Order: sequence, then C-alpha cells, then structure tokens
Amino acid sequence: MILDNLNQLWNQLLTASAGLVTPAWGELVNLLPIFLLLFVVGPILTILALAWMRYAVKKPRLHVAFAEQRRAARLDATGEPVYPAGEPYSPRERVIYEPGATRSPSGERLVVACPKCSLVRPAVEPVCGNCGLSFTLSPTTRSRTRVGPPPDGAAAA
Repeated sequence: MILDNLNQLWNQLLTASAGLVTPAWGELVNLLPIFLLLFVVGPILTILALAWMRYAVKKPRLHVAFAEQRRAARLDATGEPVYPAGEPYSPRERVIYEPGATRSPSGERLVVACPKCSLVRPAVEPVCGNCGLSFTLSPTTRSRTRVGPPPDGAAAA
C-alpha cells in the first residue's frame, strides 16, 4: 500500500513536470515576433537613438567671430596704449582698426607692428623691412547664403 502510494505520487510528479520540460512549440513559435521585437529590434533602435543624440550634442559647430570695425587701444599701467602685433592702428588717435584698413577716416596712414620682430611699419607695406616676414592684412570676408532654391526657381544640375 505504501509502495502503491509512492508509485502513484511518482507518476503524478512525472506528468506535472512533463508540461514544464516539454514545451508547446506552437505557442513558442507564435511568440517569436514579440521576442524579436523586444530583444533584437528594440536594442538596435535604442543604440541608433543614443548615437543620434550623441552626434546632435557633439556635432561640430561653426564658430564665426567678426572683426570689430575699430576699437580703442588698451592702456597699460603707465597710461600708454598697447597695440597688438599684426593689427593696423593709429598712434595719434590711439585706435586699433580692422585687418585690411590702411588709412583712418581722417586720412592718416595706419601702421602695424610685425608679429615676428615687432618692427612698426606702414600698413600698406606687405613685407617687414627688418625680418622679411611677408604678411598682408586683408579685410575679413562676410558672406551670406540664401536659403531655398535659386531665384529663377530651377535647381542646378
């Protein structure tokens, strides 16, 4: 009697575990699209979204700085003006002008200090007479681009 009860318990245990050990393959195959969506497509879309956001935050941006038209020279501790090398200036007016300027509005010829040897020369001379450094001061370029199609409406091929 105890042996029959143990045998019956063992058979019930095997039947109950058979449902867990041997899956219903048809139901699992029906769940396959959900598993693919959750565990394949989801992570790929997440990685793409994170990469796009990282690029949007760290993308190179164009930094444009415009040269000032003219500005007063900075004064040192003794009250004398300090002129930066390579920028035209007027010692009489104590004003620094934008690159490319050769004359002040009053007609005075501007001078520039050589960035290499600090020799002061007229702003119209392209070469330093002391060290031979050749640099020309050209005005800053400012360009504006129009947004949209060309004025005639046809796109360039």
